[in-house]
Amino acid sequence: MSAPLDATIAALREALGDDRVRVGEAIGERSMTDWTGHAPARPAALVLPRSTDEVSRALAICNEARQSVVPQGGMTGLAGGAIARPTDIAISLERLAGIEEIDAASATMTVLAGTTLQTAQEAAAAAGFELGLDLGARGSCQIGGNLATNAGGNRVIQSGTAREQVLGLEAVLANGAVLSSMNKMIKNNTGYDLKQLFVGSEGTLGVITRAVLRLHPPRAGRHTALVALDGYDQVVALLRTLSARFGNDIGAFEIMWPDFFDFGVSLTSSARSPFAAPHPLYALIEHAGFDADDDGERFAAALADAFDAGAVRDAIVAQSVADARALWQIRECTAEFPARLDPINFDVSLPIGSIGHFVDECRAALDALWPSNRSYYFGHIGDSNLHVTVDGHSVPGVSHHEVYAFVYDRVVPYRGSVSAEHGIGLLKREFLPLSRSPEEIAAMTAIKRALDPNGILNPGKLI
Repeated sequence: MSAPLDATIAALREALGDDRVRVGEAIGERSMTDWTGHAPARPAALVLPRSTDEVSRALAICNEARQSVVPQGGMTGLAGGAIARPTDIAISLERLAGIEEIDAASATMTVLAGTTLQTAQEAAAAAGFELGLDLGARGSCQIGGNLATNAGGNRVIQSGTAREQVLGLEAVLANGAVLSSMNKMIKNNTGYDLKQLFVGSEGTLGVITRAVLRLHPPRAGRHTALVALDGYDQVVALLRTLSARFGNDIGAFEIMWPDFFDFGVSLTSSARSPFAAPHPLYALIEHAGFDADDDGERFAAALADAFDAGAVRDAIVAQSVADARALWQIRECTAEFPARLDPINFDVSLPIGSIGHFVDECRAALDALWPSNRSYYFGHIGDSNLHVTVDGHSVPGVSHHEVYAFVYDRVVPYRGSVSAEHGIGLLKREFLPLSRSPEEIAAMTAIKRALDPNGILNPGKLI
């Protein structure tokens, strides 16, 4: 380490105590990389604050020393946004965890940033509410990271992204100043909505420490079905039919192309498809209403009507919670990607009507250039989000970067986004101009310079 870095670490120890600052082998592997599988790097130090005040003191010291800082949450990101370099100091929010308050009258939850999403969900349920956000990484990801990346997940068409869940926010700026806007009101029309600067900022503008989240009435009845369809146009038609019939009660509408579906099925306990024959496309649909007496008959009847009209080929309606879990297990097979593939992941957003065309074009282009490639297509079609994963093992000698550039170039003609819900982080930074104009990037850069003039917060990420 350099002498200035040694001095900064010594200052952090003096201000926070030795138990708040780790160096060398005391820094575990968890802080060295995220779910991207990026080459691990041990940060110069790991700071573990237990309060907003300690975050403030740590950032003030680092800012004075012009020392780079990387905020870290649950390390479940897929864009490299929380990866630190050997010269960075990482600040982990894992000790800044807990539910501070549930206000039943306001239907809000005040939560510390290091709280896992699952902990927050369970606390909301115990109080008779529901948190609108849900991700497959719920047991590991943290609220601060969910907000910093504006996480999406399975229920966006019903409840919106992480951004829509926030009423109030507290964040510590690069100089240690605490910007606290812990608002509980839906209406607060008093100028710039500063909290939204930090949602989706990926730790480049400040470190989120607390939040006031909206809570929702619990959806008393959840009914799940796996539907087989002839093609993408039929998928969109079914989505619109069900939305017209049930409105906001359609809580999830996940689509899977056969490559992905077959992979998911192979990991189930039976390793057999629920259907007797293969089909061109599959949709996993969740109906979630407020009526506790709703036994799912209306949802099943709607699917039966669609079948009679020739809109769907087949459908399996879960008859129990165990059945529903088994169907979701197929969709959530992505947790096995890192263990079974060399995953090159894409998280793109496209106009809903164009997604089918994009998949056909992307698949044909990949097959033409790399005939041996194995690629998997799936997504949250109701909110225009498509995921593509290419197995790096199937394209030997081809770098991940080559595949990134090849696929992202195909997003541009559709005026899509290179990131729907995973953020930009480190991996997509060079591709940001494909989705943002020079004027937009200049505006983001100006905001960054205003709030972090010394550029210490998560350098090299996003912009």
